[in-house]
Amino acid sequence: MLRCYRADLHIHTCLSPCADLTMSPRRVVKAALAKKLDMIAICDHNSAENLRAAANAARDTSLTVLAGMEITSSEEVHVIGLFKDVDTALIMQQLVYQNLAPGENKEKLFGEQIIANEFDEVEGYNHRLLIGATNLSISDTVQEIHRLDGLAIASHIDREAYSIIGQLGFIPEGLELDALEISSSITHAEAAKMAPQIEKFSLISSSDAHSLDEIGKVIARFRIAAPTIEELGKAFKVKQGRSVMLEA
Repeated sequence: MLRCYRADLHIHTCLSPCADLTMSPRRVVKAALAKKLDMIAICDHNSAENLRAAANAARDTSLTVLAGMEITSSEEVHVIGLFKDVDTALIMQQLVYQNLAPGENKEKLFGEQIIANEFDEVEGYNHRLLIGATNLSISDTVQEIHRLDGLAIASHIDREAYSIIGQLGFIPEGLELDALEISSSITHAEAAKMAPQIEKFSLISSSDAHSLDEIGKVIARFRIAAPTIEELGKAFKVKQGRSVMLEA
């Protein structure tokens, strides 16, 4: 049976250097539940090390936490990868780490990259340059996400920086993205006018939350049978009655 799920599919934790230190896994889950969300995706920059903590924090609640990552391509385009489980996301993380720009994170410049457990205790710090780009092209990034049976979503396409439109000016022909994400500053109708290729894809709104108050600021509503990436994939393609709608 199909039902409506309220989702925010782009949330950072304290592992992302640009996120508030209050964005610990348990606090993120608590904030999502307070916003009456059914489903969230944790999408830290180029890393998946806080995914299991967030999933564990949501255990025995009504919230589903999807395993995600926001990967920076060699063109400095942000792409969200959504995976069927944490272990699969960690396989993608291994590839990302192998292709990540060399160097260590400069905490005073970029911010701390905190690895936390489900009880919001600090387990350690990631010293990689997570804010940097990888050597993976956008085409390679999408291909590798799909190789792991994941979904590839172009992040915040309406922004000037780190978006596929902002960096490239267009969506390459043949790039098999599953959906496009828009930010809270633009409507579905406005986004459709940005480039002729946009109409070929499903659009979703996400918060791209870096602070607790931003979680659920904008959401997407999905008519699906279960909160899984398999069902989201059907909704993106409008298959078997599944669909996606935008909600301000």
